Amino acid sequence: MRLILAAFLALTASPALACGPETDCSVLGDRTYRYYMPEGVDGPVGAFFHAHGYRGSANGAMRNASLRAMADRLGMVFVAINADADDWNLAHRPRNPGQSEAAEYDYVNAVIEDVAGRVDLDRDRLIATGFSAGGMMTWTLACGMGGDVFAGFVPYAGTFWAPVPESCPAPPAHIIHIHGTEDRTVPLAGRPIGQTHQGDVMRAIEMYGRHMQVLQPVPLDFPYGTSCAAGFNLDGIGLTLCLFEGGHSYSVDRVEWAIEQILGTL
Repeated sequence: MRLILAAFLALTASPALACGPETDCSVLGDRTYRYYMPEGVDGPVGAFFHAHGYRGSANGAMRNASLRAMADRLGMVFVAINADADDWNLAHRPRNPGQSEAAEYDYVNAVIEDVAGRVDLDRDRLIATGFSAGGMMTWTLACGMGGDVFAGFVPYAGTFWAPVPESCPAPPAHIIHIHGTEDRTVPLAGRPIGQTHQGDVMRAIEMYGRHMQVLQPVPLDFPYGTSCAAGFNLDGIGLTLCLFEGGHSYSVDRVEWAIEQILGTL
């Protein structure tokens, strides 16, 4: 009996079960993520999935009190996804230009399923966002997973590695791209890194606009010193480019505004 009890206690104390903001959750064997559930949220709850920058981590993102406070205000689960090394497994990246993004699609799908097993997840209110290299990850998810999985995407200061795809295989979803006009780390036109080159944001916007069959863009009021233009297709799906005078800097306020804009269309 004691052996049975000891085995049961070991099982219930397993890190795979007891995970959250302070402890990694594991999927696909060696990939991890962390999540934060706001208190007092009832019923099915949406989630935003945050992709960290180069050499960042889910742990570092989860320590950002502003992101957790944003989750509280939005009433959404904050999911911090984690690269399996210094950077995301994206096509044309400097370390391995010949690889594909397939591993990241599998990973994110596995994270969504794991989160859904832990909370009452509203799959119609899933948003992907990320900064810098995380913005590149966000654009990649928009192209490869799109409206089949997410309601919308908020890439910030990052797009594809060059060359920008000619088209996307997944159905379109809302995108609000945010970028500083004086960004020197990830300029709007990209810059060379080793034998590779960051993608051109305007080419990504043009490509996705064709993919969405977006109509004529119009100016959009945007707070926090940002100017935007938004175009919508006949299904009401929007593509928005928001620029601010500044460099490679991140604003939770801008991200929260963008998420609210997307949720307001659902």
